[in-house]
Amino acid sequence: MRQSCLGVSKIAVMAGLCAAMPTALYAQATDQTPIPTSSDLTPRTENGRQIYDLAQFARFNPRTALDIVGQIPGFIITDNDDGRRGLGQASQNILINGQRISGKNNDALTTLSRISSASVLRVEIVDGASLSISGLSGQVANVVTASEEEKGTSGNFKWRPQWREAGNNWFAGEASLTTSLAGGSLTLALANDAFRNGVDGPEDVTDRRGNLLFERDEVARYAGDRPKISAAYNRTSAGGSVFNANLAYERFYFNESVATDRTQTGAPDIFELYTNREREWNFEGSADYDFALGGGRLKLIGLQRLEHSAFSSFFGQTFADGTLPNGSIFDQVADEGESILRAEYGWKTSGGSDWNVSLEGAYNFLDNIAALSELDPGGVFQPVPLPDATSKVTEKRAEFITTYGRPLSSTLTLQAAAGAEYSTIGQSGTRGKSRSFVRPKGSVSMAWKPSDTFDLSVKLSREVGQLNFFDFVASVDVSSNTGNAGNPGLVPPQSWRAELEATKKLGPWGSATVNIYGEKISDIVDAVPITATTEALGNLPSANLYGVKFVASFLLDPLGWKGAKLDIDSEVRKSALRDPLLGNIRAIGNEMKYNYEVSLRHDVPGSAWAWGGGVQQDARADFLRLDQTNSFHTDRPYAWVFVEHKNVFGLTVNANLGNLLGQREKFVREFYVDRRDGPLAITESRARTFGLIYRLTVSGSF
Repeated sequence: MRQSCLGVSKIAVMAGLCAAMPTALYAQATDQTPIPTSSDLTPRTENGRQIYDLAQFARFNPRTALDIVGQIPGFIITDNDDGRRGLGQASQNILINGQRISGKNNDALTTLSRISSASVLRVEIVDGASLSISGLSGQVANVVTASEEEKGTSGNFKWRPQWREAGNNWFAGEASLTTSLAGGSLTLALANDAFRNGVDGPEDVTDRRGNLLFERDEVARYAGDRPKISAAYNRTSAGGSVFNANLAYERFYFNESVATDRTQTGAPDIFELYTNREREWNFEGSADYDFALGGGRLKLIGLQRLEHSAFSSFFGQTFADGTLPNGSIFDQVADEGESILRAEYGWKTSGGSDWNVSLEGAYNFLDNIAALSELDPGGVFQPVPLPDATSKVTEKRAEFITTYGRPLSSTLTLQAAAGAEYSTIGQSGTRGKSRSFVRPKGSVSMAWKPSDTFDLSVKLSREVGQLNFFDFVASVDVSSNTGNAGNPGLVPPQSWRAELEATKKLGPWGSATVNIYGEKISDIVDAVPITATTEALGNLPSANLYGVKFVASFLLDPLGWKGAKLDIDSEVRKSALRDPLLGNIRAIGNEMKYNYEVSLRHDVPGSAWAWGGGVQQDARADFLRLDQTNSFHTDRPYAWVFVEHKNVFGLTVNANLGNLLGQREKFVREFYVDRRDGPLAITESRARTFGLIYRLTVSGSF
């Protein structure tokens, strides 16, 4: 009862803080000059492009280019670069002054967050297939900024503290400074993507008939810091040559602990402890140079990435009756690297046709050392054999792509790309081997714009996926006493993907986009049997994936609610593959089934205030092993409210209170006798809570 009262008191205190925030901010605001609240977010049309000017976003008092792009009706930034294969064709739907963002560390969100809003002249929304940039399709935002001479010196900063039951986070934030240097622009940035998370709650373990075997009371805590320093330099010469260079160094400190009190009728109590820690550093340097050559332009790109990670996980049990404790430790040290050289040459021919040829060479490696040890009766950890845990995996790859694009009419544009890649994958060790592959790649896309308010694009592509080199080596999860054997026979998955995207501008009502896609995948990576008792991640013959994504922004001014905006971002997916053990058709393991986010923002006319809130939820298919099924879901949506003042001593202050509906994380794991084709053995079922989350975001610019 005391715990329940404390929980109610904490909720009341936190709700009171959020309710009192507007009064506190109002008292501190030194300049009550109203923020312009023009609600006109209707773009103008020029040469088939939707144009948004900086002044249209004044009501949001944006600090960065990210703040501007994030408020464009119906537009969602897609960042598909994480884990992608090399640099390849453009995949992010953001351009800066008509140029794609090179590199991997400096993604679209990072780059936009470092561009001062005062430097943004306009944002152009255009269908990617109509551009002379290979790989782009669908809605693309081109952020046009002022010249280097006009930008001067500017900076942005953001502090994001957070308070919750699991622990307080004071150290999340970022800051950047941009200044002119040697005829170009230099940006220096510091950031820490810190988090403090945690959940706690009971877990029941039952037998196959549902009878309770024992109970666990668990408290889980997660803490991470990712300090990062980076530098970016850009220079455009008088002749139009463009040079970019990026450097980034990052550390990662992660600690996880799960403390469990286990109770069972007629048996001694057991205390279980699981800990996991990672210490990592990574470095990335990249540069590109774009210049006129012959009748076209040549772009040279280079990238080097290095990463060192040390992992250590421990699981142990101590018994109340003095029984000897048991435990196990899994240690892993991994060094990874990626080296890429790429050249792109593009030119135009008569009739407005665009040609582009690209050649890319890449070298990737993983050098992995891992060991497993278990506690003996004498209290000493003794090594346990773990075949294929120590190994080096390498891949050498070359890719050639030719792209052709041209307008077929005043409203219809074609872009086609064709090529192939050659790769050699090698692995050291007793089962290591070397294999070579030739994979076709390419795409055909068309953009149709029958009116200024409607865009339709279709795309068919042949893609090659990127392997996770850790799937080649053996690993152990000591918390569940399960492991994956290494699989030196893995090959990259391939897929045929078709998608259709339609965007309708609704004038003063906003914008809506629907994306329908389907994918036929071969050599998909999933759990497969290796021997009668071991499993690993391997290739299955085929899988299908279908989905519909709906993104919309509805401006509520026509209804008389001035300054209000409703945003919807939702997606539904269905996947299917044939299970290698049971032979039935099931979803791809851990594949997303659906997600949605609905949010409301109201910028109060004639003031510097804004308020709003939203709900969000997602769901994934079961994650399967050959001897168990794992189902993770949340029991209700995550909901939040916020209040914002845009001028507190010149700063923007946003207070956010989250998890208003008391979302809980639910997890069910079913263990089978031997494998999933046998009878059920036991079931673990838990529900964990994490309480209210209070966030404060303080941002400014100069």
